[in-house]
Amino acid sequence: MLHFRTALIALALTVPGGALAAPLPADLAAAAHAYDAAQVNGDRAALERLVADDYVLVNGAGQVQDKARLIADYVAPGFKLDPFTIEEPVEKVFGDTALLGGRVNMTGTDGGQRFALVVRFVDTWAKRDGQWRVVYSQVTRVAKP
Repeated sequence: MLHFRTALIALALTVPGGALAAPLPADLAAAAHAYDAAQVNGDRAALERLVADDYVLVNGAGQVQDKARLIADYVAPGFKLDPFTIEEPVEKVFGDTALLGGRVNMTGTDGGQRFALVVRFVDTWAKRDGQWRVVYSQVTRVAKP
């Protein structure tokens, strides 16, 4: 399933609120929220804006994907990611670079088939020309107990 692989993606599903005492910079928190919403809504324009042109994803199957492939998967007919909550969030900011990640119970539909899986992910964000962009994501499937 082509889109199921994407669901393992980036999940660049980054919701502010978490592990560190200091809050995320407001512009990064807004970008992360917009990125999550763009994935759930299959919003091509928002994904184009938020994902860097040189983006790299290592998905849950260990395959490498680029920006074009990520976006194509999220906007493909028959693919729909359900809204999600990031558990055990990780938020680390180092100047103009940030690591945002956590654990997500992902559900949705791919090609008419429901899917459910648990992943851990990390998205690397970089502030470029005054805008936060996702530049790298890595996703790991969590084995069922």
